[in-house]
Amino acid sequence: MSQSLTSYLFISAALFSIGLFGVLTRRNLVAMLISLELILNSVSISFMAFNRFVFADKSLGQVFVIFIIALAAAEVSIALSLILWLHRKKGSIDIEKAKDLRG
Repeated sequence: MSQSLTSYLFISAALFSIGLFGVLTRRNLVAMLISLELILNSVSISFMAFNRFVFADKSLGQVFVIFIIALAAAEVSIALSLILWLHRKKGSIDIEKAKDLRG
């Protein structure tokens, strides 16, 4: 099987599209969080593909991926605490009920 930059970018674009579709269509906050993780993973795949095939400095893409992983871990911990708080406050994690918390 021939591995090229286009095959990695195709997989990354597919993951990004699935994640974007999930963020835009889901009402459940946990499903939206999983979709955001898919988007971050697709960006990581793109960085690693460019790291392998394009960049002269081979550590540059890896540094970006480690930064994305750390960002995703922080995002998950904050988002899950907010989702838990919303569930305790409203009894549901539906995004429509979260709009009531503005005022």
